[in-house]
Amino acid sequence: MNTATEVLHRVFGYDTFRPGQQEIIEHVAAGGDALVLMPTGGGKSLCYQIPALVRPGTGVVISPLIALMQDQVDALTALGVRAGFLNSTQDFDERQLVEAEFLAGELDLLYLAPERLRLESTVRLLKKGAISLFAIDEAHCVSQWGHDFRPDYLALSELHAQWPEVPRIALTATATPATHAEIAERLGLREGEARHFVAGFDRPNIHYRITAKSEPKRQLLDFLRAEHPGDSGIVYCLSRSSAEKIAAFLVENGIPALPYHAGLDARTRAHHQARFLREEGLVVVATIAFGMGIDKPDVRFVAHLDLPKSVEGYYQETGRAGRDGLPATAWMAYGLQDVVQHRRMALEGDEQHRRRQALHLDAMLALCETVTCRRVMLLDYFGQPGGSPCGNCDTCQTPPESWDGTVPAQKVLSTVLRLARERGQKFGVGQIVDILLGKTTAKVLQHGHDSLTVFGIGTELGNAEWHGVARQLLAQGLLAVEPNYGALVLTDASAAVLRGQHEVRLRRDPRRPAKAASAPKSRPAADLPPEAAPIFERLRAWRAATAKEQGVPAYVIFHDATLREIATLGPSSLEELGTVSGVGENKLAKYGDQVLATLSDS
Repeated sequence: MNTATEVLHRVFGYDTFRPGQQEIIEHVAAGGDALVLMPTGGGKSLCYQIPALVRPGTGVVISPLIALMQDQVDALTALGVRAGFLNSTQDFDERQLVEAEFLAGELDLLYLAPERLRLESTVRLLKKGAISLFAIDEAHCVSQWGHDFRPDYLALSELHAQWPEVPRIALTATATPATHAEIAERLGLREGEARHFVAGFDRPNIHYRITAKSEPKRQLLDFLRAEHPGDSGIVYCLSRSSAEKIAAFLVENGIPALPYHAGLDARTRAHHQARFLREEGLVVVATIAFGMGIDKPDVRFVAHLDLPKSVEGYYQETGRAGRDGLPATAWMAYGLQDVVQHRRMALEGDEQHRRRQALHLDAMLALCETVTCRRVMLLDYFGQPGGSPCGNCDTCQTPPESWDGTVPAQKVLSTVLRLARERGQKFGVGQIVDILLGKTTAKVLQHGHDSLTVFGIGTELGNAEWHGVARQLLAQGLLAVEPNYGALVLTDASAAVLRGQHEVRLRRDPRRPAKAASAPKSRPAADLPPEAAPIFERLRAWRAATAKEQGVPAYVIFHDATLREIATLGPSSLEELGTVSGVGENKLAKYGDQVLATLSDS
């Protein structure tokens, strides 16, 4: 029988495991159950793929990523692994062929969508074959408190009852301690029943940056032109219309971009996702409908033009950047209207839903408004406290100041209070700021707000600064938003501020140069020796042509990291090429001569 280390080298072309992988793989290969929390890009897939290749039978992988199953199977096939999938995208003949291969023992890995396990025909099929393990990918989908709950995942707890001798491994990159406990409970993988492996959640190659929103479209364009020209990336928006408009705006400004949202028909969505996976330098502007676990290693940036609903959602979406370990950026433009909109949304639904949404939003706002290291806050949220400042986020590189905003806070709260008590009125942020600045607008005059005692008492700050104060008061829960009209109202915590019993610390956003001096180098050829850069580009051109000819994403041929090592090493024989990380036996036999021919071209 092949050992895990032999499979790692022969099939995947790596000499050593990444931190944490070997212990997990050996435990599952020996027949043990496991719950694995490991960051995106940390090598989760090998934790079930290698045991499936080591153990007799077929490894059954439960994954919600239907749109990506074909690419996952293509990537494994390129490595010489016998893989197939069953999902709703196939016709009868395609499904029948895969089922026959499974029953004949001709598959190493079989990918299934979770809803297929609800079909009696699927259960009968699996009962007839030999199964080496069950892998439950994206296991956080079982959590009803999480951001990606899928009802079909609840049925996966029955796997152990039906196949008690088959080991199970559940994996996720996104789980707080509470979600971790819920996954273990719902899947029957509690401590004592299964081993729990929790790797570090840190993604040190990602540069986190959150900037004050002013002109978001222009800010995004400047960011892409200055730091990511020609790079593949994802831009997230909250609404379908925003995704359409931003994609059109980028195209008008010379950046190839496609929209992706639930309002597009299924064929168009699939086409846009396929283009993103297969083409280099394409930007997708998407809502959260853009499915989990985008299996594209060279995404160089993830940008948010609207505030995500939770830290889990933010972490998972930003985790789609830099899966190859090379530098990448997580950039967000965040402003007052984001807070108002999300506060209103958090008031919808039943009491349990409102409480859950409020907790998610409070954590997300704390991350946005922090004056400390953002990475430390992220790791603390996921149960890994005590880290040192990372030096690779905006608050580390350009520390914001905090200031005593108690008096400005009292002025805002007093204005809201007087409108309510003296006039029985409620207004949004814009009217509050106009009153504080003493602006005699038509609306101010219409309601007689120029006669209020608070009229004009805030001229020490400008319009944008007052909006920043209001944003942070909303973030801190010192102001609230009415659900129907978005008007500002006081909270229980407001009284202590008005009485001078609570100091309000506010964040002063740093002024930034037009181009961030600390922006990370993220071009694929960055940091290569001068003589290796043109060789690397020739290899990329060969890879692109080969991928197009085979109809697969470029990374299925070789990852950028592998091409970089080839360009730097300059192997002159198949034996030397076989020592490069990521060049396994099958790829060496399939592409080795072509790579050497490309290297010999002058």
